[in-house]
Amino acid sequence: MSPVPAAPVMNAMSVDVEDYFQVSAFEQVVSRDSWDQRESRVVANTDRLLGLFEELGVRATFFVLGWVAERHPALVRRIVAQGHELASHGYGHRLIYDQSPDEFREDVRRAKAILETTGGVPVRGYRAPSYSVVERSLWALDVLIEEGYAYDASIFPIHHDRYGIPDAPRAIHVLRRPGGWLLEAPPSTVRLAGTNLPVAGGGYFRLLPYAFTRWGIGRLNRREAQPAIFYLHPWEVDPGQPRIAASLLSRVRHYRNLHQTEARLRDLITTFRFTTVHDVLTASPAVRELTADAASDMAVRWA
Repeated sequence: MSPVPAAPVMNAMSVDVEDYFQVSAFEQVVSRDSWDQRESRVVANTDRLLGLFEELGVRATFFVLGWVAERHPALVRRIVAQGHELASHGYGHRLIYDQSPDEFREDVRRAKAILETTGGVPVRGYRAPSYSVVERSLWALDVLIEEGYAYDASIFPIHHDRYGIPDAPRAIHVLRRPGGWLLEAPPSTVRLAGTNLPVAGGGYFRLLPYAFTRWGIGRLNRREAQPAIFYLHPWEVDPGQPRIAASLLSRVRHYRNLHQTEARLRDLITTFRFTTVHDVLTASPAVRELTADAASDMAVRWA
């Protein structure tokens, strides 16, 4: 494939660190009580990504599940030691709208404490399991503010059967809430014919033609002068993972083109520029738009 000239825009590379059996698509057939009895592949798969990023000189943000960090603390320390940003994916990979506010608070508080203690660095960012900050769970943003998070990366501005706020802003922006503010780093989309189309990675990176992702990120960088917020999971570079008996839709979404992910990712990284979500947010005009009071608050949470 011929190279796509990359605009001088720095994009965000992110990894949602969870094991193959913890995905929301398998929640109805894999009980949480069985997690500790299943073959874990998250360490080897995350190390595979760490090796690729080191080889290609990329720093990324790792949104680590607290459950994983609790069982594999050395992995968390390797992420930090290699210069990547450590962020939170919550503790138990429960969809926000299936929790009460108190349950959600306990989940994100527990995850933040485990990650900061293990990694020895502040945790500023959060990404919800399956992007489950939707219209009926916007209250979660207030909890994140109260629990000391500085940014969220959970509001996907698309239509989907499990997540999405289609009319949410597509670019990085400030979420002003009664109790304060958060920076929002939405997964990337391109807008065509009045519809937002996902070019953010994950399943879309595997299920759709790779040329579409390259075209979409190039369009964001060149035409809109906007960074892409890209994501993937460690299990997406593991075509040999155990197969789980689930619905046909879930199996297609999870297993299709796993054998192509690593090669596509390598090409993407050599075509475009990537760094951490934190660094992309720091360079964003949205940060400069904060009021003086918010900027002071940001300095505390960004420290």
